Amino acid sequence: MALTRYKLGDLIEESFRKNTDLKYDVSYVRGISNNKQIMETKADVDESVIYKFYIVNPGEFIYNPRTTRMGDKIGLGYNNTSSPLLFSFNNIAFYIKESAKKLILPEYLYMFFNRTEFDRYAMTNGWGSATELFSMEEMYDVNIDLPPLSIQQKYVDVYNSMLANQKSYERGLEDLKLTCDATIEDFKRKYPCEKISKYIHEENLRNTNEVLKEVLGVCKDKVFIPTIANMEGISLENYKIVKPNWFAYSNRINIGSIALKYDTPCLVSPSYTVFSVDETKMYPEYLSLWLQREEFCHFAFYYSLGTVKDELDMTELGQMNIPFPSLEIQNNIITIYKNYLERKELNEKLKSQIKSICPILIKGSIKEAMREAE
Repeated sequence: MALTRYKLGDLIEESFRKNTDLKYDVSYVRGISNNKQIMETKADVDESVIYKFYIVNPGEFIYNPRTTRMGDKIGLGYNNTSSPLLFSFNNIAFYIKESAKKLILPEYLYMFFNRTEFDRYAMTNGWGSATELFSMEEMYDVNIDLPPLSIQQKYVDVYNSMLANQKSYERGLEDLKLTCDATIEDFKRKYPCEKISKYIHEENLRNTNEVLKEVLGVCKDKVFIPTIANMEGISLENYKIVKPNWFAYSNRINIGSIALKYDTPCLVSPSYTVFSVDETKMYPEYLSLWLQREEFCHFAFYYSLGTVKDELDMTELGQMNIPFPSLEIQNNIITIYKNYLERKELNEKLKSQIKSICPILIKGSIKEAMREAE
């Protein structure tokens, strides 16, 4: 038969392999996203508990059964690296049975999971009250139509080719980021540093006539985002205006939120601080480069003041020291950084396209198997 239906329970088996002998340390710990990607963990991992973590070998899978944690998608990852990885005991690990390796390729199964149809199935079949779960029993009950291995391999090769191109592009992207970081570090050795206090000016322009309507906030990724506050019935006349090339930040620096407004004016909460820079001394984008760096977060926490919550006022922000090369040299590094951001955005689009191609490849393989069966 050119196309055969199976239950996933016929093909996969839950893994209970844990790091009990502490063979792998915290450097092996990873997390998973609802985009079906394995990523560096954002959690502060306690070394005393990693003996409980699951070991996921190359070619094996991990997923988060708590569907309510991931929005309308299920968090899942496939270890396509050459190294075992560790994942929290809150997840479920599984692998393809030895007896099923002649029936399904792990990459083909991963493409199967990378479809909105699978996410919808998981959301529909998750159960629970406060926390909905898509259990291993539910996973076992999923139907999958499999073409022969030769057809699977053909479509897996297409996927792997696209993935290799994206990874190659990503490596070039990281090289560009390293160049940018190295150049910035070199500035500290080449040019004298000064406090920025002389070159920043707090702005307090209010939306008195309520001409502007768009209210934004600033997130810890240092970009403007739509406000999460309920603005229904709220007067905007006291909200602060942020013009293009002005900065805004929340005084609650524990969030790490500060950003440069590049394009059209917007409004921010009256509790925000808004400031401009002296563009005869530095470009706003140049200051933004320094504010994007990890050392700024360390600076902000060190200089923040407060009791109930830490706050960073303009006086404290002005204590930040940065080098001041000529405007021409500033513009050179800004150009490199803008190129990095543009390529980073393109890389994210490439990754999204690769993910979106998975259902097309799965459908193509099934249609080809059906044609062979005729």
